[in-house]
Amino acid sequence: MAVLLFRLNQVPEDEADEVRQLLNDARIDYYESSAGFFGLGVAAIWLSDNTDLPHARELIENYQAQRSEQMRADYQARLNAGEEPGFWQQSLQHPVRLISTVALLVLILAVIMLPFWKTLHP
Repeated sequence: MAVLLFRLNQVPEDEADEVRQLLNDARIDYYESSAGFFGLGVAAIWLSDNTDLPHARELIENYQAQRSEQMRADYQARLNAGEEPGFWQQSLQHPVRLISTVALLVLILAVIMLPFWKTLHP
């Protein structure tokens, strides 16, 4: 019986290719389904034989842990090199977004605090 191994929705193509290669290298039989024309289906990698599931999950978990660490290291290197904008640099690039976010936050806090303000100052 087929078993779902890895969903491909919003997965970068390079990651999906690496997962496919990982399964091919381990000689694990799998097939793929697409989300279909309207995107209502499940885009995923399925195992044909569910006895391969523990080994395949272990491979993918190890791969994802390694990929996560590599992505974090790459991001930190870009951040340290000044290639990736930090919070304040992004805020200065989009001042309208920053001002509107702060204004919305102040409005929400004012609405939340209004009942307390009325009880303190009748």
